[in-house]
Amino acid sequence: MNDSFQKHSSSWVSFSYISFGSAAFMLALGLYMMPLDLWGKGYLAMGILMLVQTTVNITKTLRDNAESEKLIRKVEDARTEKLLVKFNRSDED
Repeated sequence: MNDSFQKHSSSWVSFSYISFGSAAFMLALGLYMMPLDLWGKGYLAMGILMLVQTTVNITKTLRDNAESEKLIRKVEDARTEKLLVKFNRSDED
């Protein structure tokens, strides 16, 4: 079982950071220019921040679950391999 993982290029990482920064800037500018009182803007800002936070949390949780399942599969594969080797050795005797 070969789990190769291709690392992201520095261009892609830079693009991701720039995209996030520009989206956050445009959203903040739009919120600032919106014709609402401070309470309305504050409510929208809190909602936006909570949405970003929960997006990061759910992404991390899903990735952690996938990594956990991958580790469990590796352990099960190692046990199966050990049993097969033991079984093959007993057949040779």
